[in-house]
Amino acid sequence: MPPVDPNRQIAEYRIGVLDTLSIRVFQEPELTFETVAVDSAGLINFPLIGEVSAAGRTPLELSNAIEDGLATRFIRDPQVVVGVVASAGQRVVVDGSVVEPGVYEIAGTSSLIESIARAKGLNDVAVDDEVIVFRFIDGERYGAVFNFKDIREGRAPDPEIKGGDRIVVGFSAVRAAYRDFLRAAPLFNVFTRF
Repeated sequence: MPPVDPNRQIAEYRIGVLDTLSIRVFQEPELTFETVAVDSAGLINFPLIGEVSAAGRTPLELSNAIEDGLATRFIRDPQVVVGVVASAGQRVVVDGSVVEPGVYEIAGTSSLIESIARAKGLNDVAVDDEVIVFRFIDGERYGAVFNFKDIREGRAPDPEIKGGDRIVVGFSAVRAAYRDFLRAAPLFNVFTRF
């Protein structure tokens, strides 16, 4: 997985399956919708023109497709604006030994450090040299192991994280046992059964 290139221009957002869109047709309130869901096949159903392929297109490309469909028979010179209300595909799962595991929204791409920071960082039993990123590429699941400590200290590049990735931070049983021992020990300098 390549590191984030600071000189790279941000790619235009491409609509994904299960995204929620807003579609506005200028001076046509009955063809203006605050929320339109992209179905699991990547299609939307739009009045007068029927099913329109949305997944994989930019909002501008979808606007042009709807304009073309409306202009063929129904409206002279339609002006359509498509916006993305919610993006289902731009989420990252951060799991394992982090403070707040969960599903987090990202805008386009992120980095490993940014994604773990969204989960409030590593917890006290994390193994910072065993961070695994899983990604589906062409329908197959791939994984890569990263040394988060080296990335944080600048000795390794910070990899790019994309929507749909799953980040799993390793667990240290030794650190967990030590943490549990410290919590169970009522006083220092006193032997405690453990």
